[in-house]
Amino acid sequence: MSTLLTRALDKRANVWSQMQEIQSSAETEGRDALTAEEREKWDRAEAELTELSQDIERMERAARLDTVQRDQAVITTGGGEDAEGRGEIDHNAAYRDAFGRYVRHGMGGLDHDQRALMMSNQAEVRAGATSPGTAGGYFIPTETLNKITETMKAYGGLLGAANVITTGSGNPLNWPTNDDTANVGAILAENAQVTEQDVTLGQKTLGAYTYTSKLVRLSLQLVQDDVFGVEAWLTRKLGERIGRAVAAHLATGTGSSQPEGLFTNATAGKTGAAGQVTSVIYDDLIDLQHSIDVAYRDGAQWAMSDAALKVVRKLKDGQGRPLWEPSVQAGTASTLLGAPVLIDNGIPAPAASAKSIGYGNINAAYVVRQVAGGQMMRLDERYADYLQVGFLGFLRMDAKPDDASAFRVYAHPAS
Repeated sequence: MSTLLTRALDKRANVWSQMQEIQSSAETEGRDALTAEEREKWDRAEAELTELSQDIERMERAARLDTVQRDQAVITTGGGEDAEGRGEIDHNAAYRDAFGRYVRHGMGGLDHDQRALMMSNQAEVRAGATSPGTAGGYFIPTETLNKITETMKAYGGLLGAANVITTGSGNPLNWPTNDDTANVGAILAENAQVTEQDVTLGQKTLGAYTYTSKLVRLSLQLVQDDVFGVEAWLTRKLGERIGRAVAAHLATGTGSSQPEGLFTNATAGKTGAAGQVTSVIYDDLIDLQHSIDVAYRDGAQWAMSDAALKVVRKLKDGQGRPLWEPSVQAGTASTLLGAPVLIDNGIPAPAASAKSIGYGNINAAYVVRQVAGGQMMRLDERYADYLQVGFLGFLRMDAKPDDASAFRVYAHPAS
């Protein structure tokens, strides 16, 4: 953990303690409200707490990306005592080196072995048919692709909590579903015939939508000089673009020509009373928690946008204690009523008829299918007269709710 992150966590814990002391002082003196001075101190502390929480989230995202960078360094330089292990490491390093040269110089800048290596790892691209690597792009190295995946998680927290399945191709993926919770066994009397109770099976299918970063143009001089590791920087930028699109769909995608979002058709475990178009009360959150069967509460968590968290953070229990508990440890989520809070700004903000807060076991409730091998294309000729090179990245994936009983949402009233 970085020293800066540690200091920020300690400072947030200290600010939180000051806020609790202000509240405790009013309770000890038996007052029904804070004094003007206490309100001023509270508002100032709350603003600082919000800023610190946002800084901590940024630093934790950076730490996750830094872990990917360090993992890449290990693959490049470490391990591999046995011949088989060294062979795998050498292959990864060789492909990564070939890919870097491809980004900077194109296929013409590769030697024979590097070209063969790139072609041997070319990906299948589905757009009604398959295309050769020269038309469809080339696999992004695993370690570099991890940067894209981490960036997508940073932009959309639901991806990190969902059940992610990685497949080698994009063929439709079918799997059976069953809800047998309403059926129970029975006591069998002596000499009585056993009654029948069939099991009803359903089926769901995951496809593979192609997400693209759109086209990015870079000057030929910048690409060839490579003064700052252009392939690492470029893949991260492409990942950010893809991540923003994916995050919105994982939360509220329609399911028509795009993934179906977790919140789109989720069952309302609690609907707010009339007038609560942008608010939620303590009792509503309790009801939402208990709308989930206890079997799913192991691993359950809250999911909401930062706008919804701002509303929730102002809620207090019967003793006037805030329901939200800020984390004081890096990598540990803040909690609400004992469960961790996942922030994803793809989730709707509090508004009339919106589903702004979710609760449940997201891993059981939502499945994401990723096709292995994100790809990048380099366009040499299209912008040659500008001395520019075009790049675009694409990644294939789909997602949809799996076990609907594992997740419920809080729905605001229409008015």
